[in-house]
Formats: sequence, C-alpha cells, structure tokens
Amino acid sequence: MTTLHPATRAADAPGEAPSETPEATMAALGRAAREAARALARAETATKNAALAAAAAAIRARAPAILEANARDLAAARTRGLKGALIDRLELTDARIEAMARGLEDIAALDDPVGAVMAEWTRPNGLVIRRLRTPLGVIGVIYESRPNVTADAGGLCLKAGNAVILRGGSESFQSSTAIAECLSEGLARACLPPGCIQMVPTRDRAAVGAMLRMAGVIDVIVPRGGRGLIERVNAESRVPVFSHLDGNCHTYVHAAADVGMARDIVFNAKMRRTGICGATETLLIDAEVADAMLPAILAPLFEAGCEFRGDARARAVDPRIRPASEEDWATEYLDSILALRVVDGIDDAIAHIERYGSHHTEAIVTADEAAARRFLDRVDSAIVLHNASTQYADGGEFGMGAEIGISTGRLHARGPVGVEQLTSFKYVVRGDGQVRP
Repeated sequence: MTTLHPATRAADAPGEAPSETPEATMAALGRAAREAARALARAETATKNAALAAAAAAIRARAPAILEANARDLAAARTRGLKGALIDRLELTDARIEAMARGLEDIAALDDPVGAVMAEWTRPNGLVIRRLRTPLGVIGVIYESRPNVTADAGGLCLKAGNAVILRGGSESFQSSTAIAECLSEGLARACLPPGCIQMVPTRDRAAVGAMLRMAGVIDVIVPRGGRGLIERVNAESRVPVFSHLDGNCHTYVHAAADVGMARDIVFNAKMRRTGICGATETLLIDAEVADAMLPAILAPLFEAGCEFRGDARARAVDPRIRPASEEDWATEYLDSILALRVVDGIDDAIAHIERYGSHHTEAIVTADEAAARRFLDRVDSAIVLHNASTQYADGGEFGMGAEIGISTGRLHARGPVGVEQLTSFKYVVRGDGQVRP
C-alpha cells in the first residue's frame, strides 16, 4: 500500500513521479483529500484509533526498510555538504523510529476532539445552544528535514478528523515516503480511504507553489522548517496559514537563580539537541551575578564544544567568548553556538526578547516568585517557562501525543499544534418552535 496517487506512481526515481506536472499531481491529491475528508469527519473514534494502532505496528515491522531509505537520504545529504545539526534532524535511529510508533499510540489514547461540547447554554426564549468541535477539513503540511514529522502530522490530522497532504523536504524524501506507506497501511486496515493521508510524490519545488494556490481545496497550510520556507509560505499562500517563525529562543538567568539549576537548565536548553526549534539560542544573565555565576554555567558548555558570541560585559568575564554582532541576537543557529548578553535586570531582559525574539519559547531561571510572575506575564511568546529547559517546547512533552508544529501566530492556534488545535467548531441550536419577534 502506498500514499501516492495512482496516476503518479510510474516513476524514474523511487516513489517519485516526474511525468505529471506539479499542478496536475496536486489537483489529483486535492480531489482525493476532499472526498476522504468527508468520510473521515464521520468516522468513529474506534476506527481512527485502529488506523493509528495499525500504522504504529507497520512502522515497527518496517523499521529496517525505513532505516535503509534514511541511509540513502543521509548519503545524498552528505554528498551535498550537509552536516551537523542538519544531519541530526534528518537522521533516524531505532530509538527515533520507536518514538514515532509510540507517538501514534499516544495520539490514539487521546480523547477524540471531534464532536466534543466546548460550551452549552440556554437562552431566555428556551433555545439550547451548543458549541461543538469539528474538523478543519483538508490540511496541507509543508516541512523540511525531519522525516518523523510525517508520522506526527499524519497521526494528529487523522485523530482530529482531517485529511492531510504532506509535502516533506527533498533531503528526506525517501525516508518520509517509507513512513507514509506505513500510515497508508494503517488506513487500509481500518477501511479508511487512502486519501486521508497522502504524500506529495515529487521533489519538484513547484509542487509547493501549486499547494499554496489550492484555496477552496486545502483549508489551512502548516509550514514547518527554516525562515526561508516560512517566508515563502507567508508571501505566496492563498490558503490560511498556521504561522511558525524560527525558534530564536532565550533563557534568562535572574539574579535570584540557583547557580546549579541554572547550569543544568542552560546546558540542556542549548545542547540536548541543537537542531530543534526549542533549543535556546541566546542566554541572558543579570549583571549583578554575571561574574559569580557565568564561569560555572559556561564550563560544561565549553567542554561540550559550544561556541559563544557575547557582548563586552560577557567577554570581560571570559575572553574565550567571541564578539557578538547585531545579527547574532536575532539568529536561530540550530548549532552548538550560543549568543550571550549581560542585562541590567528583568525589564532589560524582557526588552531584549521583545526586540530580537521570534515569539516562540523563553525561560526564566529564578527562585524569586515575583520575578517569575513578571516574566511569565510580560513576555509575549507562545511558550514561557519558569525553571525549566526550553527544550520542553514540544507537544509530546505537553501531553498532546505529538505536535504538527509550534505556532507563533496569534490567531486560532498558538504554541504546540495538537489535535484540539486542528479543529474548528460549529453551533448547534435546538428549539421547540421558537420564532423571532
């Protein structure tokens, strides 16, 4: 079983169909998705959960084939000169494959949002009004590098009753296609239409442009990738977008921080996985404690090979810190590089984040509850944390099973986009003969 549309399966490259124009390919996927969305909106919870469980089983059973496809993607990526964090985002391991399978099972265990009563009230005239969750319809997901997004996005959209068209990055094409085939096997075993989850069967970048013009077919676009992709989607899309700008995340060490806690949180926030959007890119520390705390905080980072780019006051503490440019404060490195600035208290830290941040995820480390409240209340980002690593910016860690991305916009969805955020709502009104005077 495969996720590719029948008309596009004759291919020169594995899983790819250059014989059709991108417009024709996307039109065929769109027709199948709209038809599938109508069926999926009526599907029972047990049916959707059965598809997710079968897809998880298929991922485990096909792990060797997925790893083989990933090895081909990795070889091609290294030939093109990709390295470091980009390779880490692309690479699959036995543990990461198992995490994908568990993620699908976690999504199946979530409450079904479709049909859930969000609110109910009775008017003085006797009308009973309910607000019920409904699927969005057809979702287009455009993503780069990380093939595991295929499973996360496919599973979340399915549970929320939406058909999805997945357009993975060219560098992860073979890995994503192998994972998508497992999702299709799950659909088949649950007797759901194959159009519920479809993979764009070409690396041609023109397919992205065609996808962005599919207003009336696709109901929302979710981009997940670097600044270049996000800017293109925002500029060209005729379809509503769940915006996700880059993850220029900050950790602020307040004067009342415990130095051991600060050291551990900063190290994890930067180095656990440098290539994810929740990695801290700038460390802010109060001038009052910089001389005393910075050496202890920086020591394990230097030992792990992290490079620092700091302001004059930070460099005065440790001469190994390179001078920071204005550009460094606004950069999402996705690498073992950390910008470092000494600030004059909490308001200075908040002002820095407001000026240079991307409204993604910010953390404060402090034992002062009043300072924590001030930071959490005043920082305008999708996720704010107190005494915890920014690497917790993840739908799975929030108990949402998985996420389709982190939305940094302010409309409809903000923060991790899970099953509830992939729904809309409608009003159901019941009367007993009322007419409006």
